[in-house]
Amino acid sequence: MAGEKSVAFVAEQQIPPSPPPVRTGGALGWARDNLFSGVFNSVATLLSLAFVAYILAMVVPWLFIDSVWNASSLQGCREVDDGACLAVINERFLQFVFGFYPEELRWRPILAFVLLFVAIWPALFSSAPRKLLIFSALYPLLAYWLIWGGSLWGPVGAVVGIAIGWACIRFLPPLLARGRLDEGLAFLAAVGAGILGAALWWLFCVIAFEEALSTVLAISLEPVESARLGGFLLSTIIGVSGIAGSLPIGIVLALGRQSNLILIKGVCVGFIEFIRGVPLITLLFVAWLLLSYFLPPGTEFDLILRVVIMVTAFASAYMAEVIRGGLAGLPRGQYEAADSLGLDYWKSMRLIVLPQALKISIPGIVNTFIGLFKDTTLVIIIGLLDPVGLLQPIRADQNWNGIVWELYGFIALFFFIFCFAMSRYSMYLERNLDVGHR
Repeated sequence: MAGEKSVAFVAEQQIPPSPPPVRTGGALGWARDNLFSGVFNSVATLLSLAFVAYILAMVVPWLFIDSVWNASSLQGCREVDDGACLAVINERFLQFVFGFYPEELRWRPILAFVLLFVAIWPALFSSAPRKLLIFSALYPLLAYWLIWGGSLWGPVGAVVGIAIGWACIRFLPPLLARGRLDEGLAFLAAVGAGILGAALWWLFCVIAFEEALSTVLAISLEPVESARLGGFLLSTIIGVSGIAGSLPIGIVLALGRQSNLILIKGVCVGFIEFIRGVPLITLLFVAWLLLSYFLPPGTEFDLILRVVIMVTAFASAYMAEVIRGGLAGLPRGQYEAADSLGLDYWKSMRLIVLPQALKISIPGIVNTFIGLFKDTTLVIIIGLLDPVGLLQPIRADQNWNGIVWELYGFIALFFFIFCFAMSRYSMYLERNLDVGHR
């Protein structure tokens, strides 16, 4: 009507969005887009589901329903049921964990393992107190003393050697630079002096230092031979030591390979290329047989420590190339920005370049760690009884002769848990650091 006024209705608040249709959202929509998006994908999905169902139909009853946990032999398992004979895991579990470590002293590796989590806490999570990094630095020597025993003053003497090397690197460069020596050469000379001083202390003075302090105050634990170590304990020692040592050494090698000093670059390139060109098994044989010939006569160098050194050196060479890839992937402008701020080489690397390069390199770093941890099984070649090495004496036992799948599956589960945990932490770290350069 002409006399009536039109009234406009305006929404006073935003209308909430409607949920997507059932066919396009939720689990049904995801399955339609990813599993049944076409004829080929649908057939492949159905065949895969049938294969998985077939495998589970065989494995689940064998492993969970018909398995036997309590028996004294394989024959005893078969008398109960024809499933997995997990009684061998139940009976030999402690041997798998500790090897032949004395039963009354097993509290020591357990304590070292618990303290390991305290030591890696500030290294892995930013929420941890920074002061714990001091404990993290001292933990390797404490763990060595707990596991191998002996006098406390031996690890303390090793710390003194590290202090000598650090003091040379920290205080010698300014003194050498006063003598009109180039700054880079002064630092190189200080590093050489630090390495030489620490090596001389460890080779010729640490034993006398240990004996002298032991006569004044004897603090010691019952010694345990390396031959008694085995199982998951041995794999953890080699794997964690190699992982902890290869990252800082790899960073130094990567920076040294890009150095303008010909001597430093030549040493780093030669080390990396030589180690990467030699199989790990060969290096383990060198640690087992040849390394003793290069030591002073009468020097006793524990076999496990020799293996740890070789495994760490092997992983460091690969780690150096991973980190060098991260350095190469960093835009050149980041280096120029550090120079424009007036930062010297070490500050620019510590504050600007390395944090970004390490973020880029996280997937490759963790991949190297996982490969290193799995390679610890190669020590069986030189007679060390890691979890795989323990299979032979267990299967040689007449009671368990014929056990195969249960033992290998148990070891595979152990390695899967460790490697999966490292993979999950890598993804957590990438999310927190936002590795993506948006």
